[in-house]
Amino acid sequence: MEAAELRVGFVGAGRMAGGLARGLLRAGKVPASSILASAPSDKNLDAWRESGCRTTHCNLEVLQESTLVFLATKPHVLPGVLQEIRPAVGPHHIIVSLVAGVTLQTLQRLLPAWTKVLRLMPNLPCVVQAGAMVFARGSGASDEEAALLKSLLSSCGLCEEVPESYINIHTGLSGSGVAYVYLFAEALAEGAVKMGMPGGLASRIAAQTLLGAAKMMLETGEHPAKLRGDVCTPGGTTIHALHQLEKGALRATVMNAVEAATKRACDMAED
Repeated sequence: MEAAELRVGFVGAGRMAGGLARGLLRAGKVPASSILASAPSDKNLDAWRESGCRTTHCNLEVLQESTLVFLATKPHVLPGVLQEIRPAVGPHHIIVSLVAGVTLQTLQRLLPAWTKVLRLMPNLPCVVQAGAMVFARGSGASDEEAALLKSLLSSCGLCEEVPESYINIHTGLSGSGVAYVYLFAEALAEGAVKMGMPGGLASRIAAQTLLGAAKMMLETGEHPAKLRGDVCTPGGTTIHALHQLEKGALRATVMNAVEAATKRACDMAED
């Protein structure tokens, strides 16, 4: 199926769903008239209408009008939503769940056995089309559905197919990881403020520093340790600063944070 022929639906119209939809629209992947979003109230739907997308309060209408359906509800709401939409799910549908902690096994149990279902884990920068996403497919989804999803979501950032066991790790690394980066950016800027730089300027430079460092990693393919070493000169400012970070156990603390978030994601999946 060509992307241009797709009718895309969103059950749930929150921030992440809206970010994915904006990515599709900005890249010209799907026309706004081919996107339909549902939510219980108008609270989240006004922005969709302003983008030219269609909206509804009826989840079943999304199934009736769409071929690719993103499930973007809160985790505790999803079982009831699946029970509601199950009778409308047909063999032509591709169902993609963005719901944290809900496994493919659970999705396949609550949907018809033959459903083409995939599980997607995005992160917040998808909202600005700079996200990092991973997805895994259920037993009913083929290479064709996986390729279609990857092609569509490339407009929202990096998108990779992985074993489902990696999804909780991705949550610890990237889903929660953006918050670690924001904390580091905040600390960078506050260090500059302490030394006399205005806060707004310090924040802009900190953000650009992180952006530039990330771009170098992606474009050069170099290991971050190699790039870090390239910045250091014997007896220079950088090696003195890195010594302080090592004394503060930055590396071990960040590794512990990824581990803690991953374990919490696993616990949530078992609840």
